[in-house]
Amino acid sequence: MLLRRIISASVQSFRHVAYVQGQSPAPKIREYFYYIDHEGMLFLDDARIKNFTSCFKEKQFLEFFFKRLKLNDTDRYRDEFPFLSVCGRERNYIRCDDLPIVFTHIVQDNDAGDRIAYAHGSDKMSVPWQPDRICMFPDTGRVYHPAPERYGAIGLVRSKLAIELSSSFTFQNGEDRPPTHLRWKANDFELDQHWWKETYIGRGLPKDN
Repeated sequence: MLLRRIISASVQSFRHVAYVQGQSPAPKIREYFYYIDHEGMLFLDDARIKNFTSCFKEKQFLEFFFKRLKLNDTDRYRDEFPFLSVCGRERNYIRCDDLPIVFTHIVQDNDAGDRIAYAHGSDKMSVPWQPDRICMFPDTGRVYHPAPERYGAIGLVRSKLAIELSSSFTFQNGEDRPPTHLRWKANDFELDQHWWKETYIGRGLPKDN
């Protein structure tokens, strides 16, 4: 139920909503509004130009911001901004192009185990890399990987990393179907074709692979 709410909110058409950055709906409360694009970059929602120049880059801020990210459980802007990051007296409302967690790069460590990092923050913002649980949907070309439960259990893989991984896919069922294997560090991993189905229900994805 939690994930269905995340997905239905994040993919709906964004309706214009009136707000003022820094507005105060109650004493000592400030509200700000943010947007996460499909590359995982964080912007002020009303920024006219959204590119690398205008995104937030300070790693300490990003780590602080994302560690507090959760579903919007308030009665304000829930439909338009389905996520929230509470930082002291600031309420930071968030919408996104796809999902709030976007994986940006893989941190390779043969001793401690590889990890996949997200949100352009420090490498501390990462989860264990699971090459057998990568999934790609041919209808969109987008690639996904498990994320922490508090973020909805699934995250998008940014385009650059997805392209790098796609060169190692095997499509035993045909290229119009999801990949069946991923080659990683000289090993062929059979991809789990089921973990995402309940997580990503309602997205119009293939049902019978």
